[in-house]
Amino acid sequence: MQHRQLGATGPRVSALGLGCMGMSGMYGPSDRAESVATIHAALDARIDLLDTGDFYGMGHNEMLIGEALKNVPRDKVLISVKFGALRDPGNGWGGNDTRPASVKNFLGYTLQRLGVDHIDVYRPARLDPNVPIEDTIGAIADMVKAGYVRHIGLSEVGPETIRRAAAVHPIADLQIEYSLISRGIEDAILPTCRELGIGITAYGVLSRGLISGHWDKDSARKGDFRAMSPRFQAGNVDHNLALVEALRGIAARKQVSVAQLAIAWVAAQGEDIVPLVGARRRDRLQEALGSLDVSLSADDLATIEAAVPKGAAAGDRYAAAQMAHLDSERPH
Repeated sequence: MQHRQLGATGPRVSALGLGCMGMSGMYGPSDRAESVATIHAALDARIDLLDTGDFYGMGHNEMLIGEALKNVPRDKVLISVKFGALRDPGNGWGGNDTRPASVKNFLGYTLQRLGVDHIDVYRPARLDPNVPIEDTIGAIADMVKAGYVRHIGLSEVGPETIRRAAAVHPIADLQIEYSLISRGIEDAILPTCRELGIGITAYGVLSRGLISGHWDKDSARKGDFRAMSPRFQAGNVDHNLALVEALRGIAARKQVSVAQLAIAWVAAQGEDIVPLVGARRRDRLQEALGSLDVSLSADDLATIEAAVPKGAAAGDRYAAAQMAHLDSERPH
């Protein structure tokens, strides 16, 4: 397994991380036994970074990971957790709460569900407009001093928030969407992180399966949140799938899959970037691992850029109501 440094102050991690959200129903029904087997397969392949959120399945994802890690030595895995998103019994969303008292409350429940004594990277999932980021980071810093957290991360925030947070405590990484068709971070966010020595854990590297080469218009399932995603909507999806077909031709010439090409492209954007792959089955994980063997030359990158230029996708990456919660999408 190749490794990458997660920012100037963060841990050294596997060059791919496993994003576990899809194991808790966000993309329709999932198989618990297969999910656990996929986590074990990732660990066997020396992937040591697991990413979750305490609101994924309202605790389901953390309990699932806890079950999978029951007999795994704690020092063999790094767990990254997002917190702060509020849910209700009907699976609705109720905003974000990152007040200092809430930080410690959420963390206590997370440690219990995961069955561990510390979290390796702890991060607010979104900026809470009612709480200064300094207060939130200060509360997590208290938990670092107390030994419950090892490193502090951020998620989906813009340059000003990144600077304010880093002034309070060293930030290991920013978790943010980054893919061939989601390149907004390149303008100001990525340069800010590089200036401050903050790594990137990139989620959505396959744009929720859209550019995996496996998804088509018959793939949607009940309970799949992609049904609400603008890029999967009529009027946008055909345009976006045409981009996938352009990638498919490039991938075929390199004798790799579309997914492997897309993951390798993200990894090729810098040694400070760690792609998170959302595999929830062992076969998809195995495919993603193959991306580590894909070498992209300058000519390859230029060919990919010509096929899928920056801004080529139709539709925003989230529905309007969710986009409004993204500090990272505000003008900067």
